[in-house]
Amino acid sequence: MKGSDDDAEANEVYAAHRFESEPHRTFLALSLPVMLSLVAEPLAGIVDTAFVERLGVAPAAALGAATVLLSGFIWVFNFLGVGTQTEVAGALGERRPESARDIASLALVLAVVLGLLSGLAVWASIDAAAAWMSADAAVRAGTRTYLAVRLLGLPAVLVLFVAFGALRGLQDMKTPLWIAAGMSAANVALDAVLVFGFGPVPALGIAGAAWATVASQLAAAVVASWLVVRRIGFTFAFELSRATALFVVGRDMVIRTASLLLFLVLATRVALEQGAASGAAHQAIRQVWMLIAFLLDAYAATAQSLVAFFLGAGRRPVALRVARVGLAWGAATGLAIAVASMFAESAVAALLVPPGALAAFGSAWPAFAWSQPLNAVSFVTDGIHWGAKDYAYLRNGMVLSGAAGLALLYAVDARGEMDSLLFVWLVTAVWIAVRAGFGWVRIWPGVGAAPLRRSETPGGRWV
Repeated sequence: MKGSDDDAEANEVYAAHRFESEPHRTFLALSLPVMLSLVAEPLAGIVDTAFVERLGVAPAAALGAATVLLSGFIWVFNFLGVGTQTEVAGALGERRPESARDIASLALVLAVVLGLLSGLAVWASIDAAAAWMSADAAVRAGTRTYLAVRLLGLPAVLVLFVAFGALRGLQDMKTPLWIAAGMSAANVALDAVLVFGFGPVPALGIAGAAWATVASQLAAAVVASWLVVRRIGFTFAFELSRATALFVVGRDMVIRTASLLLFLVLATRVALEQGAASGAAHQAIRQVWMLIAFLLDAYAATAQSLVAFFLGAGRRPVALRVARVGLAWGAATGLAIAVASMFAESAVAALLVPPGALAAFGSAWPAFAWSQPLNAVSFVTDGIHWGAKDYAYLRNGMVLSGAAGLALLYAVDARGEMDSLLFVWLVTAVWIAVRAGFGWVRIWPGVGAAPLRRSETPGGRWV
């Protein structure tokens, strides 16, 4: 963007969101495209599960083990997208488009470099990770195969983090939707060909699901990065000091994400210890949990952009109003999901659960379903604190909730009884509740150095 074009686009954004006059309508209008784009990826994961489930219990359990390990590793780099979105939105609030260009350019370069280096570094540990997740030889083999292929697409995944973060920071919520939808459609089409084979294409089994995902992600990353460069430009003349600031954000986000993923990985491992049937049932529930988590994260992404925007513009009371509106919609949506989940149990079981795992699935599903209102609150508060750059508090809250969850996981009966999967999901519900509580009290009443806490000026006016 150059000269008067910068001013024109900035003024369009300021006029477009209209949050102050129509807060609920504006919040939903921004959230809906994000919601659809965010659920596209886990929907593709569910399709992967549906295809691989037809190969048998062992491949389904292997897919669950591999995806939880891979998502755990990838989420460590989520700070690239979160930091980019907050910085771009804040620059938009301050009306500094050149700053948005610089941070997006820097983040895109870091995404490629970190994707290549980290993928190479992790390659040597694939066998050990697969063996740690399961003692079953068939499950281990499938886990190794899927991970080996998916690591090739790691740079593309990180570029997508950055590109989507930059676009949402610009309050362009629709472009990521179309990219994600196209990526997921390509993934599904390739699954149908590569998993079971078609014509001259041989059946690749679980490896085919992995190749389908890598190919679709690479195409999406090329399109997304091109659109970001087209919107705000690109430069190699960014300040290296901004990389340091981004890595400081990354430090807090990595610790936070590592705590989150450690809990999810160990929960999956406890489920697998009870046998392939329990592991397959856990994979089905976890895929639906991921789908809902991405759906709820749409409210977090919208709250993040609006909070950062209004704080950048020096309007803290409006940012606090964003928090109220976001949490209201999050809690209401979480309750609706809980009710819908109970009615959808049979359909989910028929689609995703092998016959031998139905008993374990049925015992654990209600605990998953009724934790969704708290799940929604925890995600929305994450977005609010990201927008306020309150990364250290999020880190500390996740570490404490993770410690509580891990302590409870070790108390789960892992002797092979089907009801143990129920206890895994009850522990998960407690973990979610602790997360939600930490996020809430930072906003109301505003414990510690809360960025959104209202303060009284010497003249007696609250700001």
